[in-house]
Amino acid sequence: MARKSAGATPATTALTRAGVSFTLHPYEHDPRAESYGLEAADALGLDPAQVFKTLMADVDGQLAVAVVPVSGQLDLKALARALGGSRATMADKAAAERATGYVVGGISPIGQRRRHRTVVDESALAHPVVYVSAGRRGLDLGLSPADLVAVTDAVTAPIGRR
Repeated sequence: MARKSAGATPATTALTRAGVSFTLHPYEHDPRAESYGLEAADALGLDPAQVFKTLMADVDGQLAVAVVPVSGQLDLKALARALGGSRATMADKAAAERATGYVVGGISPIGQRRRHRTVVDESALAHPVVYVSAGRRGLDLGLSPADLVAVTDAVTAPIGRR
C-alpha cells in the first residue's frame, strides 16, 4: 500500500486513510496535450480502456461525477438515467474546480472537497486494475475497480460511449 508522502494529494490521503491499496504512476505532463487521459495512457504505456477520466456534470441542477474510459465519451443521457435524473449537461470548468478542489485535467473521483453522487462506467469491472487521476496533472493511481466504487460510494452503469 502506498504511504502518505510530501507529494500526497487529497485522493492519496483519502485512500490511505480508508486502508485501500493503490499504486502511484507519475508521468511528464505536456501542457499542450489535447486529451489529458489519452496522454496519461500513452505516457504510462497502458490500455486506454483501463484508464478512466473524471468528468463533472450537472444533473438536474446538482453536480455529479462521471468516471469513463479515456478511450470513449460520456453519454449524458445515460448518466442522467443512472442517477434517476432527467437531464445532464457538462459542468462549468470553474464550478467543477471549486467543488472538487482539483484543477481540470487533474480531477480525481477520490478525495474531492465535497462528496458528489458518482457513477463509474460498468466497463471498469472488466479490469483487475483501473487508473484514475491521483489529483494532479501528471499523476495517476491504480486501484481495483471494486475499491474505486466503494471509496467513492458510486453506482456502476453503462455511461460511456465508445
